[in-house]
Amino acid sequence: MADLEALLGDFADECADLERLVGQLALGEWARTTPAPGWTIAHQIGHLAWTDEIATIAAADPADFQRLVTEAGPRALTFVDEAAEQAATEPPADLLDRWRRGRASLAAALRAVPPGSKLPWFGPPMSAASMITARIMETWAHGQDVADTLSVRRTPTARLRTVAHIGVRTRNFAYMVHGKTPPAAEFRVELAAPDGTIWSWGPDDAAQRVTGPALDFCLLVTQRRHHDDLTIEAYGADAAEWLAIAQAFAGPTGEGRTAGQFA
Repeated sequence: MADLEALLGDFADECADLERLVGQLALGEWARTTPAPGWTIAHQIGHLAWTDEIATIAAADPADFQRLVTEAGPRALTFVDEAAEQAATEPPADLLDRWRRGRASLAAALRAVPPGSKLPWFGPPMSAASMITARIMETWAHGQDVADTLSVRRTPTARLRTVAHIGVRTRNFAYMVHGKTPPAAEFRVELAAPDGTIWSWGPDDAAQRVTGPALDFCLLVTQRRHHDDLTIEAYGADAAEWLAIAQAFAGPTGEGRTAGQFA
């Protein structure tokens, strides 16, 4: 069983690392364009703040969450971007405070979720541990956009295991959103962790395999780098197809990044 408190600690650490990048930015730097088309640094932080708030509602009041989703129905493909656009208009100090308060409220709400409960979300319902796992992944991914904008190279941490885990677990979801049927057999995924150990998923004797650095795999499944720019190897046609469509995030397929976009 996943350790919720450990995951909440990792979430707090991931947020703190990102806040160190943006906390001392000059006012004008919040308007710098990030690699996500149309999104500035303010959009990135605004999106995280809003999503933490929505996740809190899902944990504390599932009925209210379902009401919000129903109301957004006609704008299902745009309301997430609309929320980021609105948040980006807030003064940076206010936006930072909103983000801090939102993630603290989320942690409290998830601690109060009864064991075994499933929370509604934009994808399949999930446990409290799965919800905070998803928030770690998304905070890391949007933090990468901010780091790329500021030309900062982040030090990989053991928290990448959480991002990689979601990348592996969402294999079939990636096929689904591309209108494809996922392979019946599991793949073996073996990734080199930042400390040199190997993280693995899937049967030892799987015919299809994926190997490489954990950082590169995480950049791939969050679509923060193009496959051509990463040291990730696929062994088998099905595994190769997966790497071309992999996505660890809910929602429609993203635009990704182009080959050679980052030096």
